[in-house]
Amino acid sequence: MKRVFDFIHKLEDGFLVSALISMLLMAVLQIVLRNFFDAGIFWAESFLRILVLWVAMLGAMVATRESNHISIDAFSRYLKPGAKKVVSFITQVFSGVICGTVAYYSLEFVQYEYQDQTIAFAKVPTWLCQSIIPFGFFVMSIRFMINSVLGIRGDNT
Repeated sequence: MKRVFDFIHKLEDGFLVSALISMLLMAVLQIVLRNFFDAGIFWAESFLRILVLWVAMLGAMVATRESNHISIDAFSRYLKPGAKKVVSFITQVFSGVICGTVAYYSLEFVQYEYQDQTIAFAKVPTWLCQSIIPFGFFVMSIRFMINSVLGIRGDNT
C-alpha cells in the first residue's frame, strides 16, 4: 500500500511542478512576445489564470498531505498532550467536513459549467479547467479525516 501512496504522491508532485513550470514559461513567453514582437498568444491570460487555480489547489493538496497547511495554534501550544490530541482531532474533522462540503458544492458548480459548454481558452471547456476544485477539496477532506484518526491514535501529530 505504501508503494501505491508513494506513486500517487509523486504523481501529485509532478502535476504541481509541471503546472508551475508551464505557468512560468507561458508568462515569460507572453512577456517576450509582447515586448519584442508586438504580438502575443490570444488565450495566454486565460490559460495562466487557470494554471494559477491548478497550482493553488495542487499546492493545497500537497500541504494537507504533509500537514504543512496554515493553522492557528495559539492555544494548542499551552495544552497538555492528551488535550492537544483531542483539539487536533476536532479541528482535523472540522476541516475535513468543510473541505467535503466545498467539494460537494463545487462539483455542482462544475456540472453547471458542463451544461453551459463555455470555453475557457483555445478549445478547452471551462468545466474541465475547474474540475480541480472539487477534486482537490475532496482529496483534502479525505486527508484531514485520515489525519484526524492517525492523530488521535498517536500515529501522526
